[in-house]
Amino acid sequence: MADKLDLFKRKSSMLDLKQTNPVALAAFFIMLLVGFAASARTGQFEKSQVPVWLLLSVVVGIVLMFALKIANQWEKAIVLRFGKFRGLAGPGMFWIIPIVDSISAWIDQRVMVTSFSAEKTLTMDTVPIDVDAVLFWVVWDAQKAALEVENYRDAIAWAAQTALRDIIGKMLLADILVGRDKIDLELQKIIDQRTTPWGVTVQSVEIRDVVIPAALEDAMSRQAQAERERQARVILGESERQIAESFRAAAEVYGSNETALHLRAMNMLFEGLKAKGALVIVPSSAVETMGLGGLSGMTALAKGTENPTKSS
Repeated sequence: MADKLDLFKRKSSMLDLKQTNPVALAAFFIMLLVGFAASARTGQFEKSQVPVWLLLSVVVGIVLMFALKIANQWEKAIVLRFGKFRGLAGPGMFWIIPIVDSISAWIDQRVMVTSFSAEKTLTMDTVPIDVDAVLFWVVWDAQKAALEVENYRDAIAWAAQTALRDIIGKMLLADILVGRDKIDLELQKIIDQRTTPWGVTVQSVEIRDVVIPAALEDAMSRQAQAERERQARVILGESERQIAESFRAAAEVYGSNETALHLRAMNMLFEGLKAKGALVIVPSSAVETMGLGGLSGMTALAKGTENPTKSS
């Protein structure tokens, strides 16, 4: 309540400041100086007479100060005559009739930004979430904005918040988290339908953040970790299956071609022996069937003959 009262006072003070402008104040002081100079030149001060010219200049200055108005390039002034709408004025300098005419509102026609939120709103799957969003809108008809709604700024904010709560209640949490663009378009459509009769159009709506409960966030994190672990196990199992298939295909080739098996065994033995100090364990059955004994003996003998030569 206090915030709304402060906002009302701030808007009232701004409206009071708009009632006068530097040009009107300058015209008032100029008329005051002219009246003072005219009264002094005619000797009204010396003769103790009433300074008629000064009083007249004060009256004219006050009329000029309240009759001359200036609206900025982005503003429109709502002019009422005896409480009835007379027309729009501005931008630039314009005149009104004091007491008869009054300016009830100054409408800003620039693109405006309004932040709104939906706190503790239940989704379709009964999850309470907080959603923050930003609304970009512009007044395209100043007359409707001033005459069709009491406070179009507050009305737009409440309409946006109500629309956001309504959309959240019709969607699942998963759809909200991954479908922000869809929600933005739907919100823009709904809010624009509500604000068009007020002379306001919505240019875009953007959801800034979706806050879910901490317990649910932790559960979703564990679920994501479990899903990644499951995928890792599936990939590992698929790799094992592919390796087994490769071994099976190799066994079929080696089973049908002994020469290929002997060449493979000799290659394995060579790879093991070419590293210094390597120890290769070969099954006795493989030695007998593939004739590796003679080959390994010759290799050892060759190494033995090389060492004395190097030592000498």
